[in-house]
Amino acid sequence: MLEKLKEEVYKANMDLVKHGLVIFTWGNVSGIDREKGLVVIKPSGVDYDVMKPEDMVVVDLQGNVVEGQLKPSSDTPTHLAIYRAWPEVGGVVHTHSTFATGWSQAGLDIPNIGTTHADYFHEAIPCTADMTEAEVKGAYELETGNVIIKRFEGMNPMHTPGVLVKNHGPFAWGKDPHDAVHNAVVMEQVAKMASIAFAANPNLTMNPLLVEKHFNRKHGPNAYYGQK
Repeated sequence: MLEKLKEEVYKANMDLVKHGLVIFTWGNVSGIDREKGLVVIKPSGVDYDVMKPEDMVVVDLQGNVVEGQLKPSSDTPTHLAIYRAWPEVGGVVHTHSTFATGWSQAGLDIPNIGTTHADYFHEAIPCTADMTEAEVKGAYELETGNVIIKRFEGMNPMHTPGVLVKNHGPFAWGKDPHDAVHNAVVMEQVAKMASIAFAANPNLTMNPLLVEKHFNRKHGPNAYYGQK
């Protein structure tokens, strides 16, 4: 079942290792088949060195295992909340990459202070609010998804395809698993560059015209970046 998507999700998970976003088992990628309403996700706690495409787990949008011998990622309810809330999303990534996690532990948005950021994320990459006692002690992973969704009220999640969960780490998404990993890699690099920039100049500023120019030349109605 969904063999092509399993292979795609497996490769996307391995790309997290290739790009240095994960160590040990600290991360997961999922992808969705919207027509079937099924999600493929990495199994929980399985080392990347031994993981195979057939280890990927298929779940429905309520979290029921449809196919697979292993338990799905413990973050599955967070992924599913994002898929249910935002129909445009085709892939979701969670990591504990160093710089993005550093910003999440600081409880700060990553401001849009450069054209690299603006090429991929229109707004500041937002950090969620503190989770309540009820959220932490209840359905924690589901509530993590809910605080992400709440943080994006009034924002376009496809224009800023990433978030920092406060004290936890980053999530990113995209039109498919590969795109979601791409956005996660960029988010980590943007977080690194912002850390360096603010250390060098805590009073830095950004020209808002550059933000609009760089975002719209790739994503706007008259985008011209790249090949047709």
